[in-house]
Amino acid sequence: MALLKTTRSILRNLRFWIVLAVWAASLLFVLFQGGKTALMLLVMISVLVVYLIAGGLGGIRRVHGQRSLSAEQEQGEALHAGEQVKVSLNFAVPGFLPMPYLIIREVMKRHNGETWSFEESVIPDFRGGGELMFQTPPLERGRYYFTETECVTEDIFGLIEHKGSFHVPGQFRVFPRTISIPGWRIMDKNSRLAGPQRAAASRRETTQINGVREYVYGDRISRIHWNATAKTGSWKSKEFEYDSVPKIMLVLDAISAHYESDNHFELAVSTAASLINYASRERLCMGLATAGDQFKMFAPSENYSDRQRMMHHLVDVTADGYGDLQPKLEKSGRFIPSGAMFILISPQSGKKALELLRWADTRGFTPSHILVSSSESENNSKQGWVSMLKARGTFGCSVSSLHDLPSALGGGRP
Repeated sequence: MALLKTTRSILRNLRFWIVLAVWAASLLFVLFQGGKTALMLLVMISVLVVYLIAGGLGGIRRVHGQRSLSAEQEQGEALHAGEQVKVSLNFAVPGFLPMPYLIIREVMKRHNGETWSFEESVIPDFRGGGELMFQTPPLERGRYYFTETECVTEDIFGLIEHKGSFHVPGQFRVFPRTISIPGWRIMDKNSRLAGPQRAAASRRETTQINGVREYVYGDRISRIHWNATAKTGSWKSKEFEYDSVPKIMLVLDAISAHYESDNHFELAVSTAASLINYASRERLCMGLATAGDQFKMFAPSENYSDRQRMMHHLVDVTADGYGDLQPKLEKSGRFIPSGAMFILISPQSGKKALELLRWADTRGFTPSHILVSSSESENNSKQGWVSMLKARGTFGCSVSSLHDLPSALGGGRP
């Protein structure tokens, strides 16, 4: 099948038919005129035709290669938006026919359909191999993969163009931009969420025994574990389980009409990703819900693998929702744990946003609102909304850039 396809491509080449016509003319010249000159001309043109056919059926059709990404990707380190990837492509063309040059075309696609093309000419070595290295532009959040690599060359006379291709799977993810958050003002208002040390000190003990620990001076007699003390010969105290840490649920608004541009939505995604990183560092129990065309929810968890699933979801999420946000949450809000902190990340303000926060309050959640603004001027105009929320006892802040997030949350600059 490959040979038939190659033969068809050669036969469709106009230059090949011109060369073949010259060969036919030289053959007629030998038949009707004869002589050494005519015979030598026929031999030369015959050699040229054989070379052109051999080049079309030769090694360029069987080209193969191997692609490797930058060292950061090989080591499994995460790429974040705004970073670049170095790509190294090694190729080899089997055969012995010389090639003056080789044009290599690489196409990289993003999960939303955007494409980038890379084209470069390379002079192969005498074995038909070589290496092409290039660097991608700064990449935005998303999944990227490479399509077929196309190789194009010509014969040494520049008469006929030959093509070949090979496919080396290559896929990688670019995570959202994030920023380090030193602290969060809302955590100061809830001592259970003030970090691992204060959380452990403020949580109440249950009556469920979790194990045995060393005796600490000041422990009550009722806490002493007499059996363990008798077996070990040293004082032991009972270790009780603590109440669970209050859960935090991030709710990311993915309604298309609420955002003015792609960068506006990227700010909301980066805000959610930064808060997930903060929860991971402070060992908080945090979940994520995205309200777009489909409602997707990850239950609050302190597990690292669950956090990674949230981050991978943020790589693919798009603002593809429509309608109002509240009906989506009313339909799926029963899956949000009761008593959780409800953190809304949305550019929406006004009556509908207030109704949504009231609904969260009536459902037993503790609502808060992180308002993402499209510009600094809009951010200033939204301060009245933030002040109104604070007057109602609800945490609220407004950010127009990711760099402003730490100070807006009350934790200072990173």
